[in-house]
Amino acid sequence: MKSGFVTILGHPNVGKSTILNGLINRKISIVTDKSQTTRNVIKGIYRGENCQIIFIDTPGIHKPHAKLGEEMNAMAYSSAHDADVNILVVDASKPFGEGDQYLLDHLDIKNAPLVIVFNKIDQARIDRVEKLKAIYKEKLPESHFIDTVASEKFNLDLLIKVVENLLPEGPEYYPGEEITDKDEIFQIKEIIREKALNILRDEVPHSIAVYVNEIDYEAKPMHIVASIIVEKDSQKGIVIGSGGKRIKLIGQKARQSIEKQLNKHIYLELFVKVQSDWRNDDASLEAYGYKNKKK
Repeated sequence: MKSGFVTILGHPNVGKSTILNGLINRKISIVTDKSQTTRNVIKGIYRGENCQIIFIDTPGIHKPHAKLGEEMNAMAYSSAHDADVNILVVDASKPFGEGDQYLLDHLDIKNAPLVIVFNKIDQARIDRVEKLKAIYKEKLPESHFIDTVASEKFNLDLLIKVVENLLPEGPEYYPGEEITDKDEIFQIKEIIREKALNILRDEVPHSIAVYVNEIDYEAKPMHIVASIIVEKDSQKGIVIGSGGKRIKLIGQKARQSIEKQLNKHIYLELFVKVQSDWRNDDASLEAYGYKNKKK
């Protein structure tokens, strides 16, 4: 059988997580319109008739402004270096710029076949897409090109076929029916963070982390206590909202999604805690699961 690890790379907000969710046909990575939503390496396991493909969603590569950003980039670089095939996702609606060159300069993608996915082609003019492709063809002449609209799952079946053809013969790395390597606690944290990002909009997105303090699996309903971490007292007030309305709404939305994900009733308690400059603190990055670890 064909099998291997396929890393999905690109800038923030190009559609990497939407592509992963579409390929696996299940929501594995959270999706928002905020940059740097994905902060971890997340594996989604695809099983075909004669293949097993471990797709790896990675944090968006960017010029970092804190240790958190450096760790996120390191996760992506490490995953790309170790991959059997790399997928580079490009926003087809935007011209090639300094950030794109920064990504190419820092990625080690020469040791594995490369598929360049031009996503969001429904938002782009054909002539501009062709100009963009010409630039990538000149810089990465051995790469394979695919156009997609990930939000509509357009051409994701073709992407799977192309990747399968590029993979070597190999073993079944993940026997059984599991579709991701992430446990329930990780999924709970990510769902809470997704709801917070969507509700808070542009006010404190990069300053938020989520920590699960306690889970009582025996309780009926299952009892989860979690903390939303921010960096300033002013941010704490924003998350809580007037009369506690925002934290209550975040909790309601998160509870509904967690119940759907885990297929069980839960009781969710949310707290907001301030930890100054946690994005530059190594111990905090370790505690919240943001230290780079090779697969």
